[in-house]
Amino acid sequence: MSARNAAARMLSGPDEWNRRRLQVLLVVAVSIMAAVVGGIVWSIIELLHGDQGSTQAETAERAPADQAWGDTSLDGAQPGTLSRGSTGVIHIPQPRSLGEAQVGTTFPRSPEGALAQLIAIDRRAIESGSVVTAQDVISAWAAPGGPTPDSWSGVAAVQSLLESAGLPANGSTELAIQLEPAMGLVQDETPTVCVDFILTVTVRGGQPARIAAADCQHMTWMGDRWVIAAGDEAAATPSLWPGSQASYDAGYQWLEVEP
Repeated sequence: MSARNAAARMLSGPDEWNRRRLQVLLVVAVSIMAAVVGGIVWSIIELLHGDQGSTQAETAERAPADQAWGDTSLDGAQPGTLSRGSTGVIHIPQPRSLGEAQVGTTFPRSPEGALAQLIAIDRRAIESGSVVTAQDVISAWAAPGGPTPDSWSGVAAVQSLLESAGLPANGSTELAIQLEPAMGLVQDETPTVCVDFILTVTVRGGQPARIAAADCQHMTWMGDRWVIAAGDEAAATPSLWPGSQASYDAGYQWLEVEP
């Protein structure tokens, strides 16, 4: 049985959502993202305790992938020991206006501006919890020859999450998704930028569950704004719990929003 079918069977029963079912959702749905999503990279956390949850996560993790969201281990993405070391800080600008698909924009033509624009794109698409909205976002924020509503990993991520939860493509008020940028990375002063997020999923009436989730994209300046560049999406960087020694070793730096 595929991970997707296993998730559907486990999550479509008549009983109400509870903590265990949310954990199953995160393990299986985010594992599916890691298995089927290319470019926009997600990592996975094993939140479900017990043999059944571990088996489901491992099954999904072994599935074929073009590029994995978060090319890293389960342990690296989950909340864990924080380092006493230090790393640098990237100061990112705030959006000055709302652009197409209600994505924050008007960022400067700088690596920090590219990073801020990617954060705005990802947050609007993923936090919407809607396949339709994610498709609208990439239609407006990719250069010609770049990702499309059919190919963008962000759309596939939202689709997989909703399918695993047994929810419709336009989402549901039962499920809240929050994507908080914590750390970032600019690759060799190029427009290829990476963000290490904390992804929080909350089912109405339940406790939030969290994982680390990273995204890298090639960005390009088009007209007066940053967009995701033409061609293949960027290769994955690790999804690592922000503040862990592994996150420092990977070159991530803390993000601070300018006033």
